[in-house]
Amino acid sequence: MLRRTRSLAAAGVVGTLLAGSAVAPAAAAPTLSGWGRPVVTDRTSPQEARRVDRVPTPDLDWYACYDYAECATVRLPLDYDRPHGATTEVALLRVKARDQQHRIGSLFVNPGGPGGSGTSMALAAPYFLGDELLDRFDIVGVDPRGVASSEQVRCFASVKDQTRAYAGLNVAFPWTKAEEKAYVASSKAVGRGCSTTGRPLSGAMSTAEVARDMDVLRRAVGDRKLTYLGFSYGSILGQYYANMFPDRVRALVIDGVLDATTWVGRGKGRNLLQEDRMRSAQGAYRALSEILTRCDAAGPAACPVAGDAAGTYDLVAKRLRAKPVVIEDPDLGEVTIRYSDFVAATLNALYDPYGYQQVVAITAELLVLTDPAAAAPARERARAAVTRLAAEARQQARRYDFPYDNGLETFLGVDCTDANHPRDAASWPARAARADARDPYFGRAWAWATSPCARDTWTVRDEDAYTGPFDRRTSAPVLVVGNYWDPATNYRGAVSTAALLPNSRLLSSDSWGHTAYGTSACATGAVDAYLLRGTLPAKDTVCTGDAQPFAEPTDAPAVDRAEAAKRTLAEQGAPRRGEPKRLPPVVAPLPAVGTLTVR
Repeated sequence: MLRRTRSLAAAGVVGTLLAGSAVAPAAAAPTLSGWGRPVVTDRTSPQEARRVDRVPTPDLDWYACYDYAECATVRLPLDYDRPHGATTEVALLRVKARDQQHRIGSLFVNPGGPGGSGTSMALAAPYFLGDELLDRFDIVGVDPRGVASSEQVRCFASVKDQTRAYAGLNVAFPWTKAEEKAYVASSKAVGRGCSTTGRPLSGAMSTAEVARDMDVLRRAVGDRKLTYLGFSYGSILGQYYANMFPDRVRALVIDGVLDATTWVGRGKGRNLLQEDRMRSAQGAYRALSEILTRCDAAGPAACPVAGDAAGTYDLVAKRLRAKPVVIEDPDLGEVTIRYSDFVAATLNALYDPYGYQQVVAITAELLVLTDPAAAAPARERARAAVTRLAAEARQQARRYDFPYDNGLETFLGVDCTDANHPRDAASWPARAARADARDPYFGRAWAWATSPCARDTWTVRDEDAYTGPFDRRTSAPVLVVGNYWDPATNYRGAVSTAALLPNSRLLSSDSWGHTAYGTSACATGAVDAYLLRGTLPAKDTVCTGDAQPFAEPTDAPAVDRAEAAKRTLAEQGAPRRGEPKRLPPVVAPLPAVGTLTVR
């Protein structure tokens, strides 16, 4: 059986040449850490302090919302150099601490993306955060500027214009020459739209601006210093805050870590693909290879493609490159499975701790469907299974029609404003091919994610974007959590980030899926203990995830991710203390468009 998975595909982003200067390093000064230990802490620079501290503390007029939460909106400066100029509306949601008498403060959470909704993650917090955290902290989520319930960025005047511009992005990633040509054309159209119609908000969505918003909102909720838990891209937001406001950190955890220096791309790296710097595809390929190796070790009783699992996966890939599978279904119509769909479905499955089951199942089914000599009963079983997956993909796929959906544009507005990218979108086919040669299957998927970021077409700038340094000494340690088998945030990003931050601690996790919190009592307990009491895990600690490929019966219950839809959460109501936890609703770093083509 195929497990339910989210749809995932590589759509583009647009690149920007960061024209703003970095905040100058401040002189080190002695202070006290958040836990009372004397340390030497870098100070917030006078320039950065002036930007945020002259903004009046917002009055958060909280009101009851979504059954068990409170909501508020505030207007914050569009440009912090002009605190009395144009503003943008930012939305917040909090779930109040269960034990208000012993409340420590507020815990700010971010689910990643970029473009993920912090308000949705905060509403889901009772389903995935430890009960002691829920007892002692108000959980606060902020929708970054341009995103979700905050004032939304719009790169096109109408849905019609948006749909026409997006036409070439309707594949997981381009494979044929025709697909590449269409993808480049759409990447340019999106870049131009966000650089013109999307202004001024598209040029004010950098991570630095969100970090400034978060510092003002930290003050608004009454906290002297920030307590923060960020996942995936949320690790970038955490690093920006730690380095822009190093003396304002109470406790900061980043899980599923992207190295901020490789994210931005400086020096010779400015003209490389972001994927060339971060190597997300390397992490995905390592995870897939390890699953296929363990499949062979487990044998055919546990894994349907055991024997030469890697060879079988590659055979299916070669067959689909040569000819897509087309299924006629009375309910869905024509279902097309391309090579890119197979890779995207695999990558999607790798985000889940139990996704190894999905990987081997779809490989086995497509092995049959791509074999003209396969027996009729086997073909019918495989056809039914793949059709079910296609039906789920159609339900979950992003539809670019009424109402206006800006999900892709929120991803672009951050990455393309933050990072350096190559100049010409027409160079992406050759660059993506090289990435694929280096990291098979997934190189193209990750490389094409930033194609609208080409500097010649994404021209809007944030003059106050932050580009480093990222080695500031913070007033409390940063806990850096890295997962060995993460398919999106390569483990090496956690290692390099921890090495760069002077008083950080690396917590490693031998676990599966994207991010580590919730995959074991070890990882979850270490994060909770640090956030609550400042207790760091011992150096060189390695946690082991509960889910390990083929180490348990295939019908063992899986731990689902918490629901992120606010309406659904409100209907369910907050779970009671002691109820089983789910995984956090982390947002994938690639915009979801769908994995199987249904016509």
